Amino acid sequence: MTSLDDDQAVETISIPLAGKSTIADYMVIASGRSTRQVASMAQKLVEKIKAELGRIARIEGLPTADWVLIDAGDVIVHLFRPEVRSFYNLERMWAFGDAPTPPAVPDVTPEAPEA
Repeated sequence: MTSLDDDQAVETISIPLAGKSTIADYMVIASGRSTRQVASMAQKLVEKIKAELGRIARIEGLPTADWVLIDAGDVIVHLFRPEVRSFYNLERMWAFGDAPTPPAVPDVTPEAPEA
């Protein structure tokens, strides 16, 4: 989280998965403003994980950097461009009911024209 904050990631969230899924203990989701920023954040994060934790994280999606996945074992990190993040909406998919309820969309039914 600190590395992403240092790299000016946008809307960084952490979703606890312990006891809800066996793939990881936490999922971190963040956005970058461009593919260049997403790629840079991903590369720096992988380097920090190796230097500070001695782990080699697997990374996917770096060539296009629209959506980069970093598997660091007990933490899965998803880095997105904002448009791609909103399309896939992983926060909603993985929130397990913990996500805030989206605002209700008012039902606007057009009135029939008068005859």
